[in-house]
Amino acid sequence: MERQLSFSKSIMIIVFILALLFVSIFLFKSEPHLPLLTATVGTATLLRLFGFPWKRIESAIIQGIQTAIMPILILSLIGILIAVWMMSGTVPTILYYGLDYINPHYFAVSALYVTIIVSMFTGSSFTTVSTVGVAFMGIALTTGVSPTLAAGAIICGACFGDKMSPLSDTTNFAPAVAGISIFTHIRNMLYTTIPALIVTTAFFLLAPKSDIIDVSSIEQIKLALQEGFHIHWLTLLSPLAVIVCSIKRVPILPTLVIGIVTGLLVTALVQQQTAIDVWFSVMQSGYKSTIANETVASIVNRGGLQSMMWSISLILIALSLGGLLQHCGVIESFFRKVIQPLKRKSSIVLMTGVSSIAVNGMTGEQYLSILLPGQMFKDEYTRRNIPAKTLSRTLEDCGTLVNPLIPWGVSGAFFAATLGVPVIEYAPYAIFLWLSPLCTFAYALIPKLQKNSLGNDKGISL
Repeated sequence: MERQLSFSKSIMIIVFILALLFVSIFLFKSEPHLPLLTATVGTATLLRLFGFPWKRIESAIIQGIQTAIMPILILSLIGILIAVWMMSGTVPTILYYGLDYINPHYFAVSALYVTIIVSMFTGSSFTTVSTVGVAFMGIALTTGVSPTLAAGAIICGACFGDKMSPLSDTTNFAPAVAGISIFTHIRNMLYTTIPALIVTTAFFLLAPKSDIIDVSSIEQIKLALQEGFHIHWLTLLSPLAVIVCSIKRVPILPTLVIGIVTGLLVTALVQQQTAIDVWFSVMQSGYKSTIANETVASIVNRGGLQSMMWSISLILIALSLGGLLQHCGVIESFFRKVIQPLKRKSSIVLMTGVSSIAVNGMTGEQYLSILLPGQMFKDEYTRRNIPAKTLSRTLEDCGTLVNPLIPWGVSGAFFAATLGVPVIEYAPYAIFLWLSPLCTFAYALIPKLQKNSLGNDKGISL
């Protein structure tokens, strides 16, 4: 029989991890890699001292790394895709025409709603951020819009579809864990999504605008783009192919490969660049232009497989730690004990959300933050007659949407690498991601709203 971890020992491990990460990342401003690696080594050491055999510890780490394989493949292909779309003129073309239609003073709201539309059709925040998100960041840089404000708006819009689109993996995963239909899940999420979106829209409308928005330089930027690339509508065929594949539910890896292949074909046909060795160099190390305009060069000189290594190494380390916490029973032994004394329905909902956020913070993996609390709380919801749709909504709001706010989270690491803005800097502007969990908690705590979350039972004491 496998050794089970006691509650007190799980507390020791969790406090050790959280204290180490807080001091290292927030006080010493360290990159998250080494603190997470130190936490992984320290956790493995504590588990060994608590009597766990090394083979089980090693197996837990390997199981955690196995969950990182898909994110690593996705990140690698997206890094290559961004470089190819720079070389093919796809992003420069979007940037060129976008400068004509995007008003810098309403940039944030425009970015928010365009990314909402794209993410609803694709069901993927990763695809949205790596395509139109990159183009919007280019427009922000050329017009003097704050990069942190731009990144916040882009990420809010991209994650809207990740939460609400029936094409999204997590939108299907959360109701599956809770045992309800996807459309019941989506309808129920409107109660938290609509208020959060209204406040988010108001925030970006009223957000302080920079006094140095430079509209006069737009013509120079467009001229530099024309000199560096053949600006042509055919360059848009590649992102169109990616969007069509996403709508048709083609798996993400083949979709990205199609985006890369079509981008290379556009490079040959439109940009007249057919040298295979140049293609390989760009896909490996990123696109390097000869454009003299520094603003344009800073936008298009990017991408490549190597550009994603920071994020890939971070995800590998984070999910190694997550594997230890999950497969050695640290998370389960902690939350099982925490659930027992809870008497009120509202407390169960609150603890579900807190658990999902905590698993996100400890493992950096949004699927685990949906799966583990969902498995632990599902029977409690049934026993206490709390609607299963409340469970699925809580898991989505506190699992899917919190992951981009964590520097070592899979989404957080990817968004930071793709948009060039660290998580800690864009997080205050990602209002939608903060508001949705708060709305979920409000439905559990405010008496007039409790019927939606807690069922029809009356007399619930708070």
